[in-house]
Amino acid sequence: MELVWNAVWWVYAFVFLALILSATVHHHLGLRRRYINLLLKVFEFGQERVEHKRPAWRDGELDETETPMEEGENQLLSFEHPRAPGIEEDIKGFHLDHVLGYITAGMAAICEDNITKYFEPEELPTWNLLSRTNDRAYEFVSFRLTVCWIIGLLVRYLVLLPLRLIILVLGIGLFWTCMFFVGLFPPGNFKRWLNKKLFVFCFDFVAGSLSLVATFHNTENMPKNGIAVANHTSPIDSLVLSTHNCYDMVGQTHQGFLSIFMKALSRASSHIWFERSDARDRAQVIERLRNHANDSNLPPILIYPEGVCVNNTSVMQFKKGSFEVDTVIYPIAIRFDARFGDAFWWQDKFFHYVLCMMTSWAIVCNVWYLPPMRKNPGESATAFANRVKAKIAHQGGMIDLAWDGFLKANPVKAEWKKRQQEEFAKHLQVNDDDDGEEEEQQPEANESDISDLLKKKEE
Repeated sequence: MELVWNAVWWVYAFVFLALILSATVHHHLGLRRRYINLLLKVFEFGQERVEHKRPAWRDGELDETETPMEEGENQLLSFEHPRAPGIEEDIKGFHLDHVLGYITAGMAAICEDNITKYFEPEELPTWNLLSRTNDRAYEFVSFRLTVCWIIGLLVRYLVLLPLRLIILVLGIGLFWTCMFFVGLFPPGNFKRWLNKKLFVFCFDFVAGSLSLVATFHNTENMPKNGIAVANHTSPIDSLVLSTHNCYDMVGQTHQGFLSIFMKALSRASSHIWFERSDARDRAQVIERLRNHANDSNLPPILIYPEGVCVNNTSVMQFKKGSFEVDTVIYPIAIRFDARFGDAFWWQDKFFHYVLCMMTSWAIVCNVWYLPPMRKNPGESATAFANRVKAKIAHQGGMIDLAWDGFLKANPVKAEWKKRQQEEFAKHLQVNDDDDGEEEEQQPEANESDISDLLKKKEE
């Protein structure tokens, strides 16, 4: 028994040392990428077993699955429907078939709406040996696959999870210590230089608790100052970007675990936190953004204009606030590889989200630095925001949506309802005019018929 415990402790010591090295000098050793390549081979083996054992079931699956609607197909449809036979005119200028477009759009929205599906975890084309991403019991397809799944479960929960928690606790302690140390220095060039070095090192160390593997593209476009905007998938988006560059953050104040990071960050640099419910705070944020962006000595400020976390498939409406500042905007596109672990935050509790991340195989993503952009003369902040959003969505291979992400929790705005009502009223007005022309022609025909009858009577 003593030999078994010794073996277990040696395994823990080896894995712990590997994680420490991965968290500090992984760029030179390539440990995380070797780990990712090993996982890919395991996933390939699992997919081969699934396809070999249940090919007929897999092919039949496509017949049972509904064909996804094209983007924008379930928008408000055209009202130009031919008048259905048997539907009589109820009110002058109004026919029951006038509402068919709204009924069709409503039924399409119920079947597959353009909001809810983008706030659900991404569906994977292949199984990644995680039970939470499996709704077809892949782990029981074959005996070998079941053994692989059990071994993976034990490794993730009994080996990786405890060691990652240790890395996280050490990382948070290191982060607090370094930011407190930086906060002791007076503002100046040395403090900014020290903050940049320790900022990237600490975030890279904490990222070791998630086995983060981030690939950064087009680094010549990496922001040096001004405003950097990125699509928002999860609370760890800032963690990912901060492993490569130093940023000042803008965001809503939080309680609990996230507040630890916010307080530590505020000691070392000029981050901007605000209360979303306070209108005065929102007004002050624009002014603080403008002052920060115009100071070339400060790090670039990082903003997520969507305001909410959207799953890994789309980019939703950008709020125009950060685009009202007359400065250079540096777009950044982030796309996670959900095969190793889904970074999208869909859980209610942040603790559950952290547990889910730490029991995943790894967090893998690609980051693209896009060329800097400026608002064109005469261009509105909304149009500029949409232009930047389109660039990010195109680079990341995601769907560009015009919807406001806050629709997932808030009712539709009154002006949007009014806009649809006005469209429907215009449609009725057109039909009223058409019916009026028909009614004007009808009396003329009746008078002609009456005169003919009177002539016949005289004869």
